[in-house]
Amino acid sequence: MQQRLFIITFICLGFFSVQAQQGTSWFASNGVAIRGYDPVAYFKDAKPVKGDSTYQFQWQGINWWFSQQAYLDSFKLDPAHYAPQYGGYCAYGASESHLSPTAPEAWTIVDDKLYLNYSPKVKSFWTKDIPGRITAANAYWLTLQTPKKQ
Repeated sequence: MQQRLFIITFICLGFFSVQAQQGTSWFASNGVAIRGYDPVAYFKDAKPVKGDSTYQFQWQGINWWFSQQAYLDSFKLDPAHYAPQYGGYCAYGASESHLSPTAPEAWTIVDDKLYLNYSPKVKSFWTKDIPGRITAANAYWLTLQTPKKQ
């Protein structure tokens, strides 16, 4: 099982690293953040809730879907608060210095910030040392945000 996870991560690493080098700052599936799940619901309902394209908002070049108008309104007031860390990429992956996609059901809120992971299995690795993983992921994410000298 770990070998399979390694192979999947390796494949995703190559694909998403190329995207990161090209300036992609958000993981989006078909142009929609969090695979269409409502970012505000993680905070208000304490669970992943599928959004509806009826309630959508474009922020930072991608579409965000919401399950209700009130959640859309909350997001509009403070999108950076509700948006997941690391551009919606896997928190564990970022702590290992690579970008991987995420599954909406593999989530955690820590210090009022939303963290997503590749899968519930990967989330279990991440939760073994959340403070250390956040420190490592923050350092890696900063390198992606800093313009590279030519």
